[in-house]
Amino acid sequence: MNIDLSLTADAYWMQYALRLASYAAHQGEVPIGAVLVQDNQCIAHGWNQPIQRHDPSAHAEIVALRHAANKVENYRLLNTTLYVTLEPCVMCAGAILHARVKRVVFGAYDPKTGAAGSRFDVLRDTRHNHQVDCVGGVLAEQCGDVLKAFFRQRR
Repeated sequence: MNIDLSLTADAYWMQYALRLASYAAHQGEVPIGAVLVQDNQCIAHGWNQPIQRHDPSAHAEIVALRHAANKVENYRLLNTTLYVTLEPCVMCAGAILHARVKRVVFGAYDPKTGAAGSRFDVLRDTRHNHQVDCVGGVLAEQCGDVLKAFFRQRR
């Protein structure tokens, strides 16, 4: 997949995340990709790997957060934006909060388990001492199509 440089920054990075999702699909994993950006530079990325790693926490978001924390040698990932092709789940939302990610941009909504406004709103819950700015629906159709095609093929 080529990345179109004329797109907005959010669409540009979401296309990058879509490329990462294809890595997951080729490994038989649910095709979700994530990119962590700071100052318009990718500092880490990941794709779903729970089957390959035998790790139920190896969601794309967690993989990206772990790589970033190791890279910057800090568990706080201040002033970062996480781009992910599917709305984060509760587990990932918790990690995003603890890392103090500033902003999350996701593609497809997840009405069953989404934790950024669809089913739950963990990231913006004012009961936490940190809230995350969320933007959903960026390249939602493309992100959703990748997931639908994957599950259609598995059936």
